[in-house]
Amino acid sequence: MFELEQVSKRFAGTQALQPLDLHVPEGRTTVLLGPSGCGKSTLLRLMNGLLRPDTGRVLFRGQPLRDEELLTVRQRMGYALQGGGLFPHLTAEGNATLMARYLKWSSERVHARLRELVELTRFPPDALGRYPGQLSGGQRQRVSLMRALMLDPDVLLLDEPLGALDPMIRYELQGDLRDIFSRLGKTVVLVTHDLGEGAFLGDQVVLMREGRIVQQGPLAELERAPADPFVTRFFQAQRLPVSGGHA
Repeated sequence: MFELEQVSKRFAGTQALQPLDLHVPEGRTTVLLGPSGCGKSTLLRLMNGLLRPDTGRVLFRGQPLRDEELLTVRQRMGYALQGGGLFPHLTAEGNATLMARYLKWSSERVHARLRELVELTRFPPDALGRYPGQLSGGQRQRVSLMRALMLDPDVLLLDEPLGALDPMIRYELQGDLRDIFSRLGKTVVLVTHDLGEGAFLGDQVVLMREGRIVQQGPLAELERAPADPFVTRFFQAQRLPVSGGHA
């Protein structure tokens, strides 16, 4: 789905990403995992073209991301971020259907797709007319997910989508997300700093530190055969034995 070749990024004298290579397989959930500031969100934004690499190139379905094609290509990518990123002056329905209406879908098509997504995300239909400020944190995140899925994209890019939620809501949404990933069978790239969340949702993880990929593969493999002492320290710091699973 994605191929990143010797991609790097620098911001105002700070090297956010060292030159790295990454393959994101199709139909799987890849988790970008690591401490704050390790470069995982930067990597995600390079994938959807919100940032352009200083070196190297990003390929989507075998084709480089080109500036003149970005708007069209982004319609094949759903993107959701921490807190939802909703427009406060639009209702839940207005936020969820924004791109479909921009693309001039018919009202019938918009409402049919919205009904599907309300059922999929378990969003309360009677809250569609509310504004973001009138919604709970979990409801805002469900609206953000509906918006990301509205155009039935090839890939979902999720940047700490559950990071701002309290533990009980986060627990519930983790279960819902895993069910959604399983039902849709889409390619998903998920950014998190939470090892348990990565273990619960991901097929493979990419563990990062200081702009570099330290190790990647199934999480159990990282636990069994760490490639670097940092891998072991990261596991120990979160006090989660992977073999014990995530409830």
